Amino acid sequence: MQTLVDRVAAHIKARFLAESSGHDWHHINRVWQLTRQIASQEGANSEIAELGALVHDIADWKFHGGDDSVGPREAEALLRREGATAEVIAAVVDIVATISYKGAGVTTAMRSPEGQCVQDADRLDAIGAIGIARCFAYGGHAGRLMHDPDEPPVLHQTAAAYKASKGASLNHFYEKLFLLKDRMNTPTGRALAEPRHRFMEDFVAQFLAEWDVSA
Repeated sequence: MQTLVDRVAAHIKARFLAESSGHDWHHINRVWQLTRQIASQEGANSEIAELGALVHDIADWKFHGGDDSVGPREAEALLRREGATAEVIAAVVDIVATISYKGAGVTTAMRSPEGQCVQDADRLDAIGAIGIARCFAYGGHAGRLMHDPDEPPVLHQTAAAYKASKGASLNHFYEKLFLLKDRMNTPTGRALAEPRHRFMEDFVAQFLAEWDVSA
């Protein structure tokens, strides 16, 4: 008999398998597996953490006009249909409502150990080699330039400013990706982030060296 986690995973896989902006089933599955690893190391509730990972991108604000309320609503509806208890629903919906990065000056602190594990896992998939690929995949999806040397990065101080940004993909490294290593919640997340962060630093240095062919 399928567990609640299995049923939710099957639904999410069917819904997101063909998504092409870097927020596809494969991203969600990586976050799920990373969450399992981190939750095991950190002693978090596995069911709540895994469910949070599976539905964390069920309706990302980036694809719903900046509306933060759609994701929590859809997560609650799915969990309710699948027979989750009220306690589990409340815990998972809180993760979905809090997980997103919303600017360098905005705090998005998770209130539960399970949420901390999911947030770390999601942020790990936003950095390193996979994170680089996802950054440019989303940039192309959103019609953004790869790089504009005349457009400096902006450390957004409000969620509204971050959501309104249309900056080039390379700026995203300075505006978000390079900041994530120091925003990991757990010791496990911090340890996993270190090599991914160094890889991104090397990539951006090489990118800029190749960009400026006149040097």
